Amino acid sequence: MEILNSISGFVWGPAMLFLILGVGFFLSFRLGFMPIRKLGLAFKLLWGGRKESKEAGEISPFNALMTSLSATIGTGNIAGVATAITLGGPGALFWMWCTALVGMATKYGEAVCAVKYREKDKNGNHVGGPMYYIKNGLPKSWLWLGTTFAVLGSITGFGMGNTVQANSVANALQENFSISPAVTGIVMMVLVGAVLIGGIKSIAKVAGKLVPFMAIAYLLAGLVVLALNLGQIPAALELIFTSAFSGTAATGGFVGAGVAAAIRFGVARGVFSNEAGIGSAPIAHASAQTNSPVRQGLIAMLGTFIDTIIVCSITGLAIVSSGAWQTTSGVKGAAMTSLAFETTLPGIGSSIVTIGLAIFAFTTILGWSVYGERCVQYLLGEKAIVPFRLIWVIAVPVGAIASLDLVWIIADILNALMAIPNLIALAALSPVIIKLTREYFAKSQEEIEGQAVPSND
Repeated sequence: MEILNSISGFVWGPAMLFLILGVGFFLSFRLGFMPIRKLGLAFKLLWGGRKESKEAGEISPFNALMTSLSATIGTGNIAGVATAITLGGPGALFWMWCTALVGMATKYGEAVCAVKYREKDKNGNHVGGPMYYIKNGLPKSWLWLGTTFAVLGSITGFGMGNTVQANSVANALQENFSISPAVTGIVMMVLVGAVLIGGIKSIAKVAGKLVPFMAIAYLLAGLVVLALNLGQIPAALELIFTSAFSGTAATGGFVGAGVAAAIRFGVARGVFSNEAGIGSAPIAHASAQTNSPVRQGLIAMLGTFIDTIIVCSITGLAIVSSGAWQTTSGVKGAAMTSLAFETTLPGIGSSIVTIGLAIFAFTTILGWSVYGERCVQYLLGEKAIVPFRLIWVIAVPVGAIASLDLVWIIADILNALMAIPNLIALAALSPVIIKLTREYFAKSQEEIEGQAVPSND
């Protein structure tokens, strides 16, 4: 653990924070902060993309985002936010917001490149992602970078997309319902295996139904908690903003955190939650039924907005306003979020968080299976898909009984390593992203608005 903590501290040091925030801000600036200005249009395009069309691709634009969100809305929103506040203080939430605002541009650029440079595999399905836009968008001398991403992506999924999720669910169910982690692992393994048989179309259909339901249910419960703590919200917001720049003094059971810790853990957990810059989400968006890279990019950037600005904010404000972050009992991770909800909603609060966490984590395991599968397919071809799925399913119960601290620290390290080749590629391809964006918005407003409903011709 000491060695892994040292590695994590190095890879999430100033250079990585500068790379993630720097690329995001650079794209935001070059785009004229378009992702923020065009939020309304993005939601219109998302609503219009609910139905399947005859444009190139396998899943609807809506389900592409739901598949992406299924992988992002997970333990990062419940356990990750709590962990960030535990290690970095309430100010970490502010830096999560900053990461998300610039991350919208990053996620937009990822999806634009994914659709622009996607390919068809031997079965006629569209495949894409960082390895493909590096391969098809950059000179051949850059090909090693795409291979590096695919290798890291195929390994990273087993950390943040599989074992971390199973581990968090197993711990939550054991604490709240006294269910053995082994039992949880086996049940999740069976359910995941049943869905994976149908491939990305099956996963997209499950995600398209489960993700909106679970997100709305969790948000409603969170809003009830905030409403009941309404008097504490102004003080909570003030604490979040002030401690983001001045650190947090030790109070109650909290050990106190400096500004550097708030930035480090806020950015790290923010990226873990919304995955902007990691390069995972564009793998799902590459399968969307669309002929417009920019249109899908606009839809894709909503993933970061929904995940962090909305869902993570609910969790963070609930933890800070309820006072759960100052607990003296050593509670951390998902248990801290449960405490915040239970303190405000006695008898049902912890159950709401536990059930939400279980569903969130289940869909995350499904979404990340797509990412890992595509990376393995890129490296070894279609023949590797079935073996990968078998190993993926077996890893679920292993994660359920593993050490929580060990799983989290490994996931943090792999997250950072996976982001590096993707962010380099996005910076190199930024002229293409800017050019496609300008061409798209050079059209008349009526033509753009009309694309909110994809053609079935």
